[in-house]
Amino acid sequence: MAERLKAVIGHLNYNLQNEKQNPVSAVSELPVTSGFKYTVDNRKLTFQQRQFYEDNGFLVIKKLVPSDKLQKYRDRFAEICRRDVVVPGLTVMRDIAIKNSEFVPGEQAVTKIQDFQNDDVLFEYCTLPEIIDYVECFTGPDIVAAHTMLINKPPDSGKLTSRHPMHQDLHYFPFRPADRIVCSWTAMQTINRENGCLVVVPSTHKGQLLVHEYPKWEGGVNKMYHGIQNYSPSQHRVHLEMEEGDTVFFHPLLIHGSGANRSKGFRKSISCHFVWGKAHYIDIADTEQQFIADEVLELVQKRLGPDINITFHDIWKYKSRKVRGEDQFTKNAYK
Repeated sequence: MAERLKAVIGHLNYNLQNEKQNPVSAVSELPVTSGFKYTVDNRKLTFQQRQFYEDNGFLVIKKLVPSDKLQKYRDRFAEICRRDVVVPGLTVMRDIAIKNSEFVPGEQAVTKIQDFQNDDVLFEYCTLPEIIDYVECFTGPDIVAAHTMLINKPPDSGKLTSRHPMHQDLHYFPFRPADRIVCSWTAMQTINRENGCLVVVPSTHKGQLLVHEYPKWEGGVNKMYHGIQNYSPSQHRVHLEMEEGDTVFFHPLLIHGSGANRSKGFRKSISCHFVWGKAHYIDIADTEQQFIADEVLELVQKRLGPDINITFHDIWKYKSRKVRGEDQFTKNAYK
């Protein structure tokens, strides 16, 4: 009873503070109630939901995305895999264990598509009010979609290459502030431990960006599947088993990964990283992130030619697209 009363009082105090127009955070220039850091003032989240995210760095909302929308995205994914449509800038990925195999051409050969910001069908996911109204609780009202993915995790070949090592998404992002970045990750079907659900380490969003590298796994690892260099599996982990339409929102410093898909079918999810529309780029030269920047630039040069004049920041600007409010993000230079 005492804990429930404490929660109710806290909820009332939070609402009263909202009415008084809270001071702006010096870091993000967004209204943040005292005692909160990772969320901004917005009535969409309950007090309990907001506190859970603050404490743990993730929040699951059940049945958020309707089935008919997810079916549209599944159909579009199949069209892209069959090459019925060509999407400019799209990145198509295959698992290292099957890329040279005799898999039937099409959907079964593709394990992930990235950067679908130029495809209006799939990009609809990033604009759904069901998603964006929650995103605003983390980024504020100015929202840019910065990284889009549809994942088609394959049945494991027996070499465990369908695993995704434990990592932090901020490793890939040359922009800040980290607390105004959030990922929405939606299950397109039942996802459980058998077919490789997400695994998170609660509260690690309160830590620092750690050093990442390729895991030294037998059978190898997929391109850019970097993992934390000194990750200890003894840390308390939570397996996020989800149903179709369930969506998890999580912080870019949250340590997470996914297990092998031990089922006979492909496991699908769709996701987007959103960033505050006034976020800025940073100089990552000689930092932990130089590793990923060099790798990305090398791939771009292989695709477009060695003489292409482009920076890591340029690539992220190209991958991004405004969703709501003001967009300075795709115009900013790094500070």
